[in-house]
Amino acid sequence: MNITPRQTQILVAIIEQYAEVASPVGSVTLAKLFGVSSATIRAEMAKLEEFGFITQPHTSAGRIPTDKGYRFYVNRLSEQQESERFLLNADNSRDNFTRSTQAISLRIQSQKARADQAIRSAVDSLVELTGNLGLATIGDQLYINGIYNLFSQPEFESGEAVQSVAQLLDNLEPWLREVSPNEPLNVYIGSENPIGKSSGASLIISKFQSPFSENSYIGVLGPTRQSYGKVIRLVRHTGEFLEEILED
Repeated sequence: MNITPRQTQILVAIIEQYAEVASPVGSVTLAKLFGVSSATIRAEMAKLEEFGFITQPHTSAGRIPTDKGYRFYVNRLSEQQESERFLLNADNSRDNFTRSTQAISLRIQSQKARADQAIRSAVDSLVELTGNLGLATIGDQLYINGIYNLFSQPEFESGEAVQSVAQLLDNLEPWLREVSPNEPLNVYIGSENPIGKSSGASLIISKFQSPFSENSYIGVLGPTRQSYGKVIRLVRHTGEFLEEILED
């Protein structure tokens, strides 16, 4: 499989627009964005669909990303994370990201005298800034906030979807304790979730050292339809800052 630069750009555009509007993305919209004909876009979308990166919901002529498409996108983010230009494009505004990280840092610092409160404050900040459910391990407990955010997403309106996500949440703390993901940042997209393959949710977690454990975790859970560039950077920053502040 050889994906061309233009196909990559179209896939990125579909993922980022779908994250913003939660509606399938059509060829007319993309044709205006890229300055080419709708027929050209449809041909490229057909290739992306053939590669398994996008799919067509039966109720719409537009396309949405698949888990495979999201994985390609996230891997691309990881490969280019040192490129400031790419990161700014992913989050649209350096100033917005700086303000967000400063808000997280100030909130954590205000609670640094108590490690458990600092971690809870960090989770609460992630909930507010990402619109996802936030979570963190505090000793053998799992602190969760933002359940309303999670179940307000259109992906989780059906009873079956709610049950799948609820099952994932029920098993999350024992899974983290048993598996102890070892990477500084771990991203599990949709069917990659080992404890919720049918949940339609993405789990983004950062490992950090705390007074409670060398393997403490903080992160977010939300729909696969994520602004991954923004969320990954915020989760990574929060984990790194917690480890730094709690070591003092």
